Order: sequence, then C-alpha cells, then structure tokens
Amino acid sequence: MISTFTNGCLLGLGLLHTSIRHGHLIPVVLFPGWRRECVERYHLNERKHDSDGIGEMDSRESRILSSANRVYSWGGQKCNRDGFDKFYDSEEEAGESEGDSDNDFRVLDSYMQRERREVPRRIEVDEDELRHPLVREICRLIDLRAAWTPKLESELKRLLCSLKPSQVCAVLRAQSDERVALKFFYWADRQWRYRHNPIVYHALLKVLGKTKLCQGANRILRLMVRRKIEIWPEDFGCLMVSFSRAGHLRKAMQVLTLMQRAGVELDISLCNTAINVLVEGKRLEKALRFLQRMQVVGIEPNVITYNCLIKGYCKMNQVEGAIKLIEEMPLKGCSPDKVSYYTVMGFLCKEGRIDELRGLTEKMARESTLLPDQVTYNTLIHMLSKHGHAEEALGFLRKAEERGFHIDKVGHTAIVNCFCQEGRIDRAKDIVDEMLSKGCNPDVVTYTAVLHGFCQIGEVDKAKKLLQQMYKYGCKPNSVSYTAVLNGLCKTGNCSEAREMMNMSDGWWTPNAVTYSVIMHGFRREGKLSEACDIVREMIRKGYYPSPVEINLLIRSLCQVGRTGQAKRLMEECLRKGCAVNVVNFTTVIHGFCQKDELDAALSVLDDMYLNNKHPDEVTYTTVIDALGRKGRLNEATEMTKKMLHSGLLPTPVTYRSLIHHFCQLCRVDDLLKLMEKMLPRKNCKAAYNQVIEKLCWFGHIDEAYKLLGKVLRTASRVDANTCHVLMRSYLKHGNPLGSYRVACRMFNRNLVPDLKLCEEVSKKLILQQKLDEADRLMLRFVERGYVPSKDKQASFG
Repeated sequence: MISTFTNGCLLGLGLLHTSIRHGHLIPVVLFPGWRRECVERYHLNERKHDSDGIGEMDSRESRILSSANRVYSWGGQKCNRDGFDKFYDSEEEAGESEGDSDNDFRVLDSYMQRERREVPRRIEVDEDELRHPLVREICRLIDLRAAWTPKLESELKRLLCSLKPSQVCAVLRAQSDERVALKFFYWADRQWRYRHNPIVYHALLKVLGKTKLCQGANRILRLMVRRKIEIWPEDFGCLMVSFSRAGHLRKAMQVLTLMQRAGVELDISLCNTAINVLVEGKRLEKALRFLQRMQVVGIEPNVITYNCLIKGYCKMNQVEGAIKLIEEMPLKGCSPDKVSYYTVMGFLCKEGRIDELRGLTEKMARESTLLPDQVTYNTLIHMLSKHGHAEEALGFLRKAEERGFHIDKVGHTAIVNCFCQEGRIDRAKDIVDEMLSKGCNPDVVTYTAVLHGFCQIGEVDKAKKLLQQMYKYGCKPNSVSYTAVLNGLCKTGNCSEAREMMNMSDGWWTPNAVTYSVIMHGFRREGKLSEACDIVREMIRKGYYPSPVEINLLIRSLCQVGRTGQAKRLMEECLRKGCAVNVVNFTTVIHGFCQKDELDAALSVLDDMYLNNKHPDEVTYTTVIDALGRKGRLNEATEMTKKMLHSGLLPTPVTYRSLIHHFCQLCRVDDLLKLMEKMLPRKNCKAAYNQVIEKLCWFGHIDEAYKLLGKVLRTASRVDANTCHVLMRSYLKHGNPLGSYRVACRMFNRNLVPDLKLCEEVSKKLILQQKLDEADRLMLRFVERGYVPSKDKQASFG
C-alpha cells in the first residue's frame, strides 16, 4: 500500500513520491500549499543523508548529523552508531536461517553485574486523554482520510500544533489499524514547525510491537538513532516482539546483538522477552538453554521467566514438564503465582483432562498456599465452556457456590452458550430458570444464546416464544436477539416472514448490517433474487454497505440463472452508491456474459473496469481469453494474452490449458508456439508441450503432434513417456502402426522404455501390414534391455 493515509487523498491533493531504502518503501505525500517547498526539502535530504538514511529529516538536521561526532549518548551510555549501522548491514546478508544455534546467546557472555539506578520509563496515557475532544477530533479527521480536501488537511495541521505529547500518543493508540498510526506519525513529522516529542517514538514502538509491522518498527528505531533520541531497553523488546510476530525468529534474536553493539546492557525484562519470543517460535529447548546461560552470568530468573517456559511446555503438549517446573520453582527461590497454574489449567481444560485439573487445583491450595478464589473458578468455568466441556464447567460452578463464591451472570452465560452449541437446549433452559430462582437475572446475552440455540436445531417457534418472554422478565431484546431469530426463519425457508418481522420493528431494536445480510442471503438461497436485490438497495439506503463477498454471492446467483444483465446493473448501482466493489465482482459478471456467449458485453464490462480504476487479474484475463477462443477469435485472444503479460500478470495453468485447447482445435500450432515462447519465460509450465501434443492427438492432428515430439523428449520423464504413449495410441487408432513404431524408437534413443503391452500391440499391427523387419526390431529393443516379451511374441520371433 503506497499511500500516505490512503490512495484516495492523493487525488487532487498532492504528489506521491516514493523512496526505496534497504528494501523499505517509504511513502511521501506533498500536500497543496507545501508542494514546492517540501519537494525541495525532500530532494535536499536525499542528497544529504548517508546511504542508509530514513529520509525523514530536514536539510538542517542532515548537515548537523553529517558533521556530528559518530559517538553519542544512548540511554545514559556511550553508543557507537557505526556499530548499529554495521549490524543492519550484516543482518541483511545473514538471511533467515532458523537453526538452533546459540550464537545469539553471546550477548549474555558480555553481561556484567553492576549496580543500576532504576529510571521510571512508563508512558502513561490515561482514559481522559483518549476521550479528550482534541484527540477525538483528530481521530475523526484521520478516519476521513479517504475523502480529504485541502480544508480538512489544513484543519488537521492546525489541531496538530495544539496537541500535547501525551495526546499525540493517545492518537496513535486510538487507531484500530496500526499502519494508519505509522503513517500519521510520518505525516505529522513532516509538518512545518512541528517536531515529535521523544515519548511519541517510544509510544509508537509500543504500538508496533503488538503487530507484524517489524519493518516499520525497525525504521522508527533507526530514526531515533539518527535524531539522537534516547532509546530505552524496552524499545528493543518491542522490536523483538514485532519481528517474532512477523515470523522472523532469527532477526528477533539478533536484536540482542544489536543491543550489545549499541552499548545497552541486558536486564531481566529483556531476557524474559527473548525467552517468550523463543517460546512463541516453538523453540523450547533453545529457551531452556537461554535460561541456563542467564543463570551462569548472574541474571536471576523471576516468576515471569518461569511462566514463559510453562507456556512453552504447554504449547509443545508437554504438560508434565510444565507441572514439574512448577514443583521446582520454590526450590529455586521463586514461588509460582496464579498465572503459572492458570496456564497449565488452560491446557488441561482444552484437552478435557478434568481429573488432572481438579488435582492441580488442590495442589495449588496445598503446596503454594494459593487458595482458589472467585477469579480462579471464573477462569476455569470460562475455559471449560470455551472448549466445549459444559458439564465439567457446571461442576466447578457448583463447587464454587458450595465454597461461598458468587458466580455472576457472565459465568452462567458461558455455560448456557456451551450447552446451546452442543444442541442441549433444554439443559441450557434449565440453567436459565435456575438463574432466575437464585436472583441472578439473565441478561440479553444469556437469552440470545438460547435463542440462537433454538434456531440452530430448527425450533424457531420456541425461539419466537422465548423472544416474547424476554419482555416479561424485564429484558429487552436487541438487534442481535432479533437477528438470531430472523436467521432461524431464513434457514427454515420463511424469508418472507423474516422480512415482515424486520419491517415491524417497534423501536425496541433497529436492524443492522448483519440483519439485512441474513435476510438477503435467505432470499438468495430460496431463489428469490429480485427480493434479495431489493434488500441490498434498502440496506444501502439505510447506510449499511454490503461487503464485496456478499455482492459477489448475489451477482453470481443472478448469473447462474442467466440474469447477467441484472447482475451488471446491480453491481453498477452498488458502485455508484459507494460500496466496495472489487475486481472479483467484475470478473463474475464478465464470466456470466461469457457463459451466455455475449462476448461483446463481457468486453464492455472489461473496459468499465479500467474506467473505474479496477485492474483485471489473471482470472479476469483467462476468462476473456477462453471466451475469445471458443468463438474462434484467436488473434484477439493472442493480443489479450500479450496485454496480460505486459501488465505484469503471470499466466495460470488454466490460461495455458485454454489457449492450447483452442489453438490446437484449429491446428494453428505455429501461432501457439510463438505465443508460448512469450509466456514460458514469465511463468514456466513444465507440461505445456505435453499438453499441446495430447490436444493435437485429441483433435486428430497427429503429424503436427509428431513434429513437436522432440520438445518433450528432452527430459525423458515419466510424464513425457505418457505423452508418447498417447501419440502411439493415436497412430494405432488411425491405422498407422509405423508411426507408433517411430515414436517408440525415439523413446528408446532417449533411454525411455515404452510400455511393453502397447509395443506388442504395435508389433502385431506391423505384422498384419507385412512390416516384419520393424516388428522384429521393436521387440529386439526390449530383449536388449532385459524385457521378456509374451509367449506369443516369442513364437513370432522364432
């Protein structure tokens, strides 16, 4: 995605420029009013930065950094920037080896115990900051980035200058998509008379550490180096976790070496991060070796360290090892906490090992003096319910109540939902009645679970009756409750009744996007496509936009019944109303027209794709190419194939099969070979020439197939042998055993032994045609290789 905020804000707003540095694509948007000045600043930065610069600072900073001493303060210690840069150079050359080498532990060998002064480094962003009107307004403007105007951007710039550093951190945290937070950081950093406070960098790294955006976190860390911003050890931990989430375990562990070269010493929190990274990467043995090395150099593990290892044992299905580690922890001067036990309990709940679960609960109280409390029982109830063990969860609920603990409606609802998913609705209903008798009134979530359960087993009438009883018990159904009942009606073929119920919403609830989708798909499954289209239009009028998948399901149903024109109109209407119509939707309509042999209409839709900035993919092109081939318009099919290749798309196996079929049908072999010479370098198809020969045989063009035999005998594989057998059988079918004999001889010359039974049949046909010498030579070729012909053939030899 090459956009600053989105591709939409580039239209009429500015100029897109990209710079590639060390494999990272850095988007730069120059907005109105700043275009010329920012272009000059950016290109000046390009000239002033060193070879691995980020391209984010102005020319003044570049001059300062280029003349500055290469040794500076990092986290209160002297750090060598050259070592930092060389690490990245060596890292890029190292590749992604995922072996279990202990080279990454060398950083522990240089660890030196010394007295440290703990410096508080917490970034506090309280809820008040997240709810601050200024923060909320900026978040609103960011959400409108697809429709930005110069006025909106100017307003955002004005508000940006009024933000406190903690509020900038709040904006970053408030973004649901972390990529948007990263782009906002870069955009704000380029604004005139604004400079990020150091805590913003730390906050952004913390946000990116929860994602797979490891390259973004990498660039932020390097940017902090160039701007001489103090880097905390926790920042390296965020980078490690991000690399780990992206699947780059080796790079995550190399961050430890980066810290060593940067002059930042390890602490227990970073060691715990490293162990957790190894555990998440299923490298338990390596994590245990890391623990041993820690203890050798004097870094004492804490309860978090052991909890990470306990989780690792559970991930590897070695629960006995986890329990043994819990038993050994007190001997090592570190008592287990409830998290230690909860981790193992979660694994036992998942496996349904209830007896061991009870024993572990008693052991927790007996040996660790950690008495099971309400949180413990709630945890057990939820975990057991999540993994489908409703009866066992109910047993722990009873035990908790016997000990005087009060399990709230959330715990009861978890059990009710589990029973409903198992189809035991009566049992779930009993628990609801029990909740009422105990004064633990069920809420709308509890009733909705039962409603959904009734609908799953087809008891829609009971669900409707329960829906009315909810009012009696003072619980108002919401949109989710009604949608569950409507879904049940649609599944039983009562979509019209569901539509009437939705139209009769009396203010207690309002249909949402899911409600409309349920009814739309119900009408679609019943074949009432006009009603389904009406639901889509009503849905759009109410401001609920169907997804591309939902649109595609409906237009595909229309195309399947031959109403492709209506499918096209529906797609165009959705596109005009702002729905997210994608290339798959266009391809479905094109395929519908091609199935009806309305090729001109299909080509018209293809042109509409370009007009709407939707670029065809391989499936789109292949669909059109196949339709052109069926119509015999091979010249146009050739041009369409070249256009697909020119667009950078690779032909698929279906593309090859379609072209080979239609060209071979008309025996235009030379044109096919020229086209394949252009396709094969882009996407090699090893069996392409085999397919050509077999198709030519299928359509009776045997001599043309024989001319291509040399192209498949180059590798002499089993696939090639099968192709030769097809050609031999084709010659036999057309009464030309001599042609089959020539094919067999060419196979022998390539050390490829043909099928003996097939060659015996060829020999018999040759004898019938008085080709005795050829028949004898064919059988002798087998004898020379140690194959014994049948008795009849031996008699003919004699």
